[in-house]
This record gives sequence, C-alpha cells and structure tokens, in this order.
Amino acid sequence: MSATGLEVFDRTLQATNIWLDDVMRAADWRDRHKAYRAVRIVLHALRDRLPVDEAAHLSAQLPMLLRGVFFEGWHPASTPVPVRSKDEFLSSLASAFSRDDFADPERIAEIVFGVLSRHVSDGEIDKVRSILPKEIRELWV
Repeated sequence: MSATGLEVFDRTLQATNIWLDDVMRAADWRDRHKAYRAVRIVLHALRDRLPVDEAAHLSAQLPMLLRGVFFEGWHPASTPVPVRSKDEFLSSLASAFSRDDFADPERIAEIVFGVLSRHVSDGEIDKVRSILPKEIRELWV
C-alpha cells in the first residue's frame, strides 16, 4: 500500500530517509531533524560553490526530495561563490548549529560528504571534488 498515493513520492521519501539514517548513524545522532539540517546546510554550502552546470549534474543524482532541498533558495546568477578557506566553507554550518554545543561543523561536513560519496557516482564525486579548493576537498574523507 502506498503511503502517499504516488509511488514516485514513496520512493523519494524512502531514499531520503536512507540518507538521513546514514547521517544519523555516522554522527551517532537520534534526531532526524538535526540530520536533515546537516544535509540541507552542507548541500547548500556545496551548491553555492559549484558552477551552475556542475550543480545541475550533482543534483540529478540526489533523491527527488533532496533535489528540491538542494535548489531551495538558490540564486544561480550569483554562483559559484569563491571560497578562500575551509573556515569560510564551514561558517554557514557553524551558524546553523550555533545553539548546539556538541555540533562540530567540520565533522558534519565530513559526514554529509561521506553520505554523498556512498550514494552518488564516483565520477560525479570526483568532478565535484576537483572543483573545490584543497582545504575543502580534505573534508571529503
């Protein structure tokens, strides 16, 4: 029986929950909202640093629901945003988790990048990583 009445929606919900479960397991979290926030913030930070074509290529491999999250609030005309350091990249994560004393922005980025690596093709991950500065590529463990 379909939970939503549309198989395509059921599949994207299932796939998105798998991604969130992967984040929760890697971070040892029990909070699905926190996992969603981590995925959302890292995807946005990454998206804003990619050329438009590469952002579109990456998004094509995301579950439909996460693809919508990826493009939420995007202004392609102002991307890619130049990143000069890892600290600049992590600053948006730090602000999103500012009320959580136990959240480490660098670890959050590493976890979400790891989940991306498990679910997105190696070729696409290689392209995305090659665009990023060395300091940010090093977060991709």
